[in-house]
Amino acid sequence: MNIKENDSEKNETKLKIIEMLNKIRPYLIGEGGDIKFIKYENNIVYVQMIGACAGCSLIDVTLNDGIKEMITTEIPEVVDVINVDQ
Repeated sequence: MNIKENDSEKNETKLKIIEMLNKIRPYLIGEGGDIKFIKYENNIVYVQMIGACAGCSLIDVTLNDGIKEMITTEIPEVVDVINVDQ
C-alpha cells in the first residue's frame, strides 16, 4: 500500500520520524551506537546505524523488531525502515 502525501504532509511526517528517532537514540547511545536520519521517501524511512550498532550482530532485530515497529505503529504512513551504509 502506497499512500501519496503532499509536500506539507511529507514534511510533517518527516518531523514525526525525527522526533521518534530522538526518543530511540538514548537507548542506542547507551549501547555505544546511534542512528542517523538520512531521508523519508515513498513512505520509507532511510537511516544509518552508526557506532556499535553498525557492526552489531543484532542490527536486524534492533532495526525491524524495535525501530521499525515503533515508527510504523506511531506513524502509519511509514511502511518500512531501511538501514543504508554510507
